[in-house]
Amino acid sequence: MPATTAARTTTAPAIDMKLELVVIPVSDVDRAKAFYAKLGWRIDADFAGSDDYRVIQFTPPGSPSSVIFGKNVTAAAPGSAQGLYLIVSDIEAARNDLRDRGIEVSEIFHAEGDVHTGSDEPYLFGRRRISGLDPARGSYRSYVSFRDPDGNGWLFQEITARLPGRVEAAATTFTSSTELASALRRASVAHGEHEKRNGGQHDANWPDWYADYIAREQAGEPLPV
Repeated sequence: MPATTAARTTTAPAIDMKLELVVIPVSDVDRAKAFYAKLGWRIDADFAGSDDYRVIQFTPPGSPSSVIFGKNVTAAAPGSAQGLYLIVSDIEAARNDLRDRGIEVSEIFHAEGDVHTGSDEPYLFGRRRISGLDPARGSYRSYVSFRDPDGNGWLFQEITARLPGRVEAAATTFTSSTELASALRRASVAHGEHEKRNGGQHDANWPDWYADYIAREQAGEPLPV
């Protein structure tokens, strides 16, 4: 193989692979449709075929991925989809929104260290649920769970700062005004501490500081002080 060809092969960019759809197995299509509409998710499609086929697609607010369910869509048992994660920047607001919509949701809970014991239903970081927000309000550490009418299991997970390398700083994005407002509030609190450390002087360059803080937070980089 020519050297130039080998070089091109090793430096070729990775092909983007974007998760588009997750299939949810349900027993009653119209009941499931009513539930996911009640969540406030956008309905994208409701197609029926002549061969007793029907597919419905919903997209959660701000999500690049969607869910589909219907009739003759999957052979999986209704209710067998578990551990479906919805990432939110403010778990208290997300839980309150579902409660206001009449959806039954769990209390907020968090993990206890690395303990993986107990009889509670499994989730990503173990089986033992400790009531309340994570005491340090750490990113990835606070949860809420709920189920659809068939028992398919969903989880809210609060993430405000990504682990390093998960997000490119130059690609910082927000999918809603609510999410951006939460990031600005966190930056405001941190900036207040920054000003205190600098003698309480007003920082005329606060927009630059806010922008740097928010970009670093999303990318999982060290935060400015």
